[in-house]
Amino acid sequence: MIRDKLKVSTKTLQWKCVESRVDSKRLYYGRFILSPLMKGQADTIGIAMRRILLGEIEGTCITRAKSEKIPHEYSTIVGIQESIHEILMNLKDVVLRSNLYGPRDASICFKGPGFLTAQDIILPPSVEVIDNTQHIANLTEPINLCIELQIERKRGYRIKTLNNIQDGSYTIDAVFMPVRNANHSIHSFVNGTEKQEILFFEIWTNGSLTPKEALYEASRNLIDLFIPFLHAEEEKLNFENNQNKITSPLFTFHDRLVKDKLRKNKKEIPLKSIFIDQLELPPRIYNCLKKSEIHTVFEILNKSQEDLLKIEHFRVEDLKNILNILQIEKNFV
Repeated sequence: MIRDKLKVSTKTLQWKCVESRVDSKRLYYGRFILSPLMKGQADTIGIAMRRILLGEIEGTCITRAKSEKIPHEYSTIVGIQESIHEILMNLKDVVLRSNLYGPRDASICFKGPGFLTAQDIILPPSVEVIDNTQHIANLTEPINLCIELQIERKRGYRIKTLNNIQDGSYTIDAVFMPVRNANHSIHSFVNGTEKQEILFFEIWTNGSLTPKEALYEASRNLIDLFIPFLHAEEEKLNFENNQNKITSPLFTFHDRLVKDKLRKNKKEIPLKSIFIDQLELPPRIYNCLKKSEIHTVFEILNKSQEDLLKIEHFRVEDLKNILNILQIEKNFV
């Protein structure tokens, strides 16, 4: 009896995908379990994960359309079956996948007659359409339809505002959320004398990522939100001890990095062309830099240490980590 209890108490949490299917190109489904959990833990995890899945995962969609031939949103064009409003609604439903940071331009230039679909959108190299057959418009006559588009990657949703309308430019309701729905349920059981729980989780996505990928992103985002609490006291002490030492305008090794390595290299690769994607940065540090519009080694080196520590969720340990990585990564140039 003692041996059985000891075996249960030392067992670690395990998760498993018990069902996975693709209902359509724009609807993926996954069902997962996590066990064994103590009483109350399943509900704590389930509620937190559902909120993160529906509100914190980034997605990509079309946010603006522009055409000089469109007088207003509720107008119609001879030779096009749909109204402009219907075309904008169809563009809203186009599902995209990307790793964008900041808005990007795309376009449509289609000559009728024929069916205009998502595959006719001219996209940046880093963006892909999930469902090429997605309908946009039906051109019934031999006319040209040219539309300039703006694509963004964000989280949550954004309702269009009439104040943003410019000449021939129309904002589109942006639903960035790649997770369409998420539910959790709990199964309780008795293991010996201890009550335990199994957490069942269901996830539906729009096809831009799988339910498994969504679960991974949500878990990582949830961990990142709690990391500052783990290091709150440590950061306070480090900051108080080093606040007079981190106000230098530039990294002290900047000139040495350029002189010792770049000038010896015949190719002389400019720092502006060395992106942080080439460094083996931890995901949390990488995301902090990207969200602060820092994309290259040159931009890092031209930030003071004090400026970097002002970045949200950026810690003194992260600064030391970057220093160490850049000292090591001098060999890549």
